[in-house]
Amino acid sequence: MDLERILFSQGFGSRRQCRALVADQRVSIAGSPCINPATEITSDTLSSFEFQVDGTTWRYREKAYLVLNKPPGYECSRDPQHHLSVFHLLPPQLPERGVQCVGRLDQDTTGLLLLSDDGAFVHAFTSPKRKVPKVYLATTRHPLDDAQLSALRNGVLLHGESQPIAAVGAKQRDEHVLELSVLEGKYHQVKRMVAAAGNRVEKLHRERIGGFGLPDDLDEGQWRWLDDADLAMLRQS
Repeated sequence: MDLERILFSQGFGSRRQCRALVADQRVSIAGSPCINPATEITSDTLSSFEFQVDGTTWRYREKAYLVLNKPPGYECSRDPQHHLSVFHLLPPQLPERGVQCVGRLDQDTTGLLLLSDDGAFVHAFTSPKRKVPKVYLATTRHPLDDAQLSALRNGVLLHGESQPIAAVGAKQRDEHVLELSVLEGKYHQVKRMVAAAGNRVEKLHRERIGGFGLPDDLDEGQWRWLDDADLAMLRQS
């Protein structure tokens, strides 16, 4: 694959813009400016190929898999209505290459958000047929009690639904902190379930998807690439 196509595939603009980056000597390989957009990178070295654009190092990735610690006040939309988009927290090259949210979190919900440009990956973790558990921590307005936990485990009927929805797991971590595990991602589902059980969610945080938990060292608003071990944990689910 030539350098121009690599830059294009990684979200550095149109083919014309990528050629201009090279012509302006803004692209380097191994620290040396490259002036030929037709420079070929062999397939056996492509998976580990690194390049620099304006001094920032990038590694070629055929598909993008990311984890973001979503802060409150951001919408999981490219066209946000009332708040900034989570895509403002990413380098512009990532939205440019087609990265999308793997499921959405409400603007006031925090925590684990996956993003990818791999359609099969997105489908695998958003389709209710795959039954991938998502674990949330809900801070409730009123103290939790056994009756509420039992209702959530056995199933609560939400407005507009014909069948009760049961949590995979519901346990109390503190007087006002509920750990809730669900398989689906219906509109405001966790908040509606807690309300149907007789309480109210004041704060909501997603902690885990399948076998993968939000990294402890990832601060709010930060993102990083998922590595092979992360993807293996996700796919185990």
